[in-house]
Amino acid sequence: MIHASCVQGMSVISQIPPVAWILSYTHWLHGKWPAGKVEKLPEVQPDGSTNVPGIYVVGDLTGIPLLKFSSDTGARVIETIAEDSSFQSTGTATDSGDLVDVAVIGSGVSGMSAAIAAKQQGWSYVLFEAQQPFSTIANFPKGKPIYTYPTDMTPAGDVQFSTEVKEDLLDELEGYRSKHEIEITNARIDKIEKSDGLFVLINEKKEAAIRAKRVVIAIGRSGNFRKLGVPGEELDKVYNRLHDPKEYCSKDVLVVGGGDSAMEAAIALGACGARVTLSYRKPEFSRPKPENIEKLQSLAADPEARVAVDSPTSERVTTAASSEMRGDKPAGWVMLEMASGVKEIREGEVTLKLADGSESTIPNDAVFPMIGREAPLDFFRRSGININGEWRMPQWIGLVAMSLFVFWIYHWKGDYNIPFGLKDHFNQFLGLNPSSWMSQLKGWWDEPGTLGHTLKISMTGRSFYYTMGYAILVTVFGIRRIRRRKTPYITLQTSSLMAIQVVPLFILPEIILPLMGHNGWFGSGIGQWFADTFFPEVTYGHGREYWRAYGFILAWPLMAWNWFTGDPLHGWLVLGFLQTFVAIPLLIRYWGKGSYCGWICSCGALAETLGDQHRHKMPHGPVWNRLNMIGQVFLWFAVVLMLLRIAGWLGAAWANTVFEFGSKNLDFINYAYFVDLLFAGVIGVAFYFHYSGRIWCRFACPLAALMHIYARFTKFRIFPQKSKCISCNVCTSVCHQGIDIMNFANKGVPMEDPECVRCSACVQSCPTGVLKFGRYGADRSDANIIYDGLAASPVQMAELSKK
Repeated sequence: MIHASCVQGMSVISQIPPVAWILSYTHWLHGKWPAGKVEKLPEVQPDGSTNVPGIYVVGDLTGIPLLKFSSDTGARVIETIAEDSSFQSTGTATDSGDLVDVAVIGSGVSGMSAAIAAKQQGWSYVLFEAQQPFSTIANFPKGKPIYTYPTDMTPAGDVQFSTEVKEDLLDELEGYRSKHEIEITNARIDKIEKSDGLFVLINEKKEAAIRAKRVVIAIGRSGNFRKLGVPGEELDKVYNRLHDPKEYCSKDVLVVGGGDSAMEAAIALGACGARVTLSYRKPEFSRPKPENIEKLQSLAADPEARVAVDSPTSERVTTAASSEMRGDKPAGWVMLEMASGVKEIREGEVTLKLADGSESTIPNDAVFPMIGREAPLDFFRRSGININGEWRMPQWIGLVAMSLFVFWIYHWKGDYNIPFGLKDHFNQFLGLNPSSWMSQLKGWWDEPGTLGHTLKISMTGRSFYYTMGYAILVTVFGIRRIRRRKTPYITLQTSSLMAIQVVPLFILPEIILPLMGHNGWFGSGIGQWFADTFFPEVTYGHGREYWRAYGFILAWPLMAWNWFTGDPLHGWLVLGFLQTFVAIPLLIRYWGKGSYCGWICSCGALAETLGDQHRHKMPHGPVWNRLNMIGQVFLWFAVVLMLLRIAGWLGAAWANTVFEFGSKNLDFINYAYFVDLLFAGVIGVAFYFHYSGRIWCRFACPLAALMHIYARFTKFRIFPQKSKCISCNVCTSVCHQGIDIMNFANKGVPMEDPECVRCSACVQSCPTGVLKFGRYGADRSDANIIYDGLAASPVQMAELSKK
């Protein structure tokens, strides 16, 4: 008997419009997770070099905003320049008038470290600064704690760190400057030009400031605040930093932004008695720390709430504040205007465009745009330095050339229908016929049952060379990955991917199984039953379809040809069911989607090895996250095809007719061509060097789409240590699944985005060792977390070694 409530529930579901159901499903599957973007930075190699030979970038703009890294990069870039034979051959530029050996732009930690190292080399140098020495640190809040991660790191050069608060650090840094007698030239450099093998530094007055043999850019991000782009933004009442909230007691203040800087400014102002309106362009907050959201909402609900900003985490809120500071003055208040924007700023008032499209003009004495900072990208563009993510003609040419090459490779190795009936014409231009090569081999190669004879037959097939090349790429680049990323996790994971690709996905179907067949292993008994069950007899090649052995690793619907057959192959049906609906869900339950994608799958193997150094190229953001749903379309495409095949096996002739018509007559609108060749092959591989190696895995793989559903019920998480997170966004920038990991980490929330493939890039790249793999135990509580025993973070490994 069906319970009445169930009938009622089904009735409600049946009334939900299809579009609303789809939106609800996509939100549940992935849309609910954050989708932050990655900041654009100049393209910088590990040694600090750029696409312009002789210009180097150090410090924050290399992607890691930590003092030790900044100091280290500054000193090491001078070592790199000193080892440059082209620099050595020209001699030093001492006493050469306006020509110096090295020009350093920016007198922060990295710039000062570079200047000191250059002076120690005996070179002539000039150190430019547009504001004040160590300006970023000077603008830190009073008494701000200083991060000195990694704790085991000793930076190159003389600039070291022994202090833990702002004031002491400034004194220490000034001490290094005085000790080495480093002089600073006050000037803002607007552009770098190259002339006669030298660099000409142009100042903001468009005048040549100096000529240099080498240039070190150490400007960081300070001072490059994002603009609102509205009339009145240039007025004197618009500020990018809040120095003393007490100045605004009983005044009308507008704060713009939705991050920690905006929240801490609004809380400090409101607590001190200001009348604050906070305008944020989105309908809800996503990135700020939870305690800031709680304080802000408390103050918005109750002007008398006792709140405080004891230790500002934002460097743009430079003084602590609390409700006690307003004394006997009336309490201020905070009004939240979500999904709004600033339209115009005027003396005494501002106009906002509200969520409903209407406009509101409110009294105003001060405006604090806290909408973030950005790297001074225009300076780099003017100087000819490439920016990550900005494509130029060489990238487009490279993408087209690589796509054409991969397009040829996949058509050459497989027998695909070519669109518009051009198959016969196209095949004439593929060339490279292995059958003709092998026909020249005699002797040992022709003796039945020998390894040579087996190889000769295998090598007549084009897929042999493709599979062998694939295995070689995974192995070679896998070894390089292990050497580059020296953690136990990477070593074991990459070894697993290499072993699976070489043995069950190449040697087994191309050599071992055929050799066994030629030597009578499958002639009778259990051997014959095994071969008949999984490898049907044919009249070509080795006499059996040993290539179907790929299905031992590639589960449904990746290895579709083992299931989308005219007659059912019962062995593969049973095995495929156990793989896809039993084994993989169990793996995912405990270790996440990456237990298959990151440790077993051949697509993941190439992505994690050949694509390892390109993971940072994956696009991020809400728009790209919506494209993750393409895989769901392909998954349901595979489900429909599977149902058609099952119906045909059960005697429904119409189902076979529909399936055969689609696969034989619609050219590229079929699973084999559209999904397997174009998306998994051409787009999936050709885009490796332009959009990261996980393009196929993230956006289109139907098995990944199915595992995405399983992953909604996994116990796997990436657990953060919130107190160590500096919101540097490195973890997000290296995620080739486009996950906004920092959004979880800086809130202290376990990362549970089902896109994760356990590649460990975020864990390994985190400069402060915030992240760790693990899973929940019997109950999902912080007291019942089981952490992975395989170390994946170099920082955590170093910290453990000191205990």
